[in-house]
Amino acid sequence: MPPMKIMINIVLGSLIIGYSFGCINFSYILSKLKGFDIRKFGSGNAGASNVVIVMGKKAGFITALFDIFKAYLAFRLAQLAFPEAMSGDINYAGVIAGVGAVLGHIFPFYMGFKGGKGLACFAGTVLGINYVMFIILFVAALVIAIITDYICFAPITMAFVVPVAVGVVYKTWVPSAIIAVASLAILYKHRQNIARIRSGEELRFHFLWRRKDESERFGIIDDGKDIFNREVK
Repeated sequence: MPPMKIMINIVLGSLIIGYSFGCINFSYILSKLKGFDIRKFGSGNAGASNVVIVMGKKAGFITALFDIFKAYLAFRLAQLAFPEAMSGDINYAGVIAGVGAVLGHIFPFYMGFKGGKGLACFAGTVLGINYVMFIILFVAALVIAIITDYICFAPITMAFVVPVAVGVVYKTWVPSAIIAVASLAILYKHRQNIARIRSGEELRFHFLWRRKDESERFGIIDDGKDIFNREVK
């Protein structure tokens, strides 16, 4: 185990790397280039899911990929910067950086700490840890979203599953405890989704391919405008 001073440097350095990457919010930048703030429309969230709602599936897909790979790159950069943080088959610096990326995405300082919900960055962290685990959990999350018809159940479930999966696979609970910090932040950000499900105001997952059905369920006013693109008051 590295000396305490070196460990502190590893933790702080990894967090700075991760948080810096996480703060690069592509949905916010893209919306600003188009002349508006993504947080004022749709669900009010600065992330890929709201980009789908407001700007369409293609823009949402590109945003999701960006968010996945910014966390993945943060993981790899910290891994290269702090090779001494390797323990067994997992680099703790990379894990810390991945968690930092999730926190940066959710709480970006220049956006008043009001960013996205962290799922894609969480996925990018898992990709950095183990690409096989990433594929398996990605498929599992997709199945959960399809079965429940609510996309929010995927990140909520993964927030619990990922720390456990990492602990079981690598036979150590230290990285699991680190990842749990990101899990708590993700659960915190999704509390409003649960409230909207209870009140019947949460978008269904099938919105992605049956937008008209969801529009009708929410009661579109016959003025040619989609309520999902109206400004959030």
